[in-house]
Amino acid sequence: MLNTAPVATVQPLTVTTSATGGVPVTLACALYDRMQALYTGEVKPQGIDLTFRIEDFPRRLFDHAMAQAPFDACEMSSSDFVTRHLAGNNPFVALPVFPSKMFRHGLITINAKSGIRSPKDLEGRRIGVMRHTMTAAVYIRGHLQNDYGVDLKSIRWVEGSVNSPGMHGVPTYHPPGWDITVNTSDRSLSQLLEAGEIDGIIGTHLPESIRTNPDVRRLFPDFHTVEREYYQRTGVFPIMHIIAIKRETWERNPFIARSLYDAFEQSKRAALTRMRNYSALRFMLPWLPDELDELDRVFGDDPWTYGVEANRTTFATMIEFMYQQDLIARKPSVDELFVPVS
Repeated sequence: MLNTAPVATVQPLTVTTSATGGVPVTLACALYDRMQALYTGEVKPQGIDLTFRIEDFPRRLFDHAMAQAPFDACEMSSSDFVTRHLAGNNPFVALPVFPSKMFRHGLITINAKSGIRSPKDLEGRRIGVMRHTMTAAVYIRGHLQNDYGVDLKSIRWVEGSVNSPGMHGVPTYHPPGWDITVNTSDRSLSQLLEAGEIDGIIGTHLPESIRTNPDVRRLFPDFHTVEREYYQRTGVFPIMHIIAIKRETWERNPFIARSLYDAFEQSKRAALTRMRNYSALRFMLPWLPDELDELDRVFGDDPWTYGVEANRTTFATMIEFMYQQDLIARKPSVDELFVPVS
């Protein structure tokens, strides 16, 4: 697991370069299906000589990128970017490309012996959180507060890694007025949940104990239905990560923003075409055709939109949640966060 790897040891898993004779740009990102055509060189950004460095551990990448800014462009936490933008010390600008989106209702787990049956039952309990400021936690708390009336400040939060002892990434900000402690024990949050020493966990990982202990379960067992109805009601498909470009790289060659944006769009379209090829399953999902039918019914032609306008409501929702949770002192406009791509 990630969680405790020293920032200084970050290494690329794979490197590939598309030799175009253009401006050299190093991109660090996980190898999602929507990035594959960029990685293989099937899609080449115009005027850019792109080196694609695979980094499949997002937290490690975010901490390393913010501390040392070694990449020209990289996948970046949405909430981290907003916080650094408002602090005025952000070495990056943002491109309205979103490599990671994910609903998070299914990532709230509880120990049934605690008596928790509904979101309101979380009030006054000890709940583990991987990292208080992480985007997934921002969205989950926002859902709990705004959709289910949960008093977030009544909860005693315990911050740490889900499936290993210690922290998830570098230490994070704890806003005043919130009861947040760090798990300093030699056990993971998963082990604490199984032992009944915490009552639930929110984050991006399921606890390992959910596979072995029937008392450890999801708060929303029908999370697929809950998440689909949430999207249909709000239009919000939670954005976890953005693509950030080093500010000095962008200022030297502003054209790279549009070039990269167009290439990301082409790469995504290539992935959608492959995924919808029924001659063979693209992924190890036996009922993928049924999932694709639902995808089209719920999201239409493009289930993974890029661009500011198509994602304005989603990003504004995250900003509102961050403001409600005392993570930012003012709400920036969505437009001020992204560089133009047209």
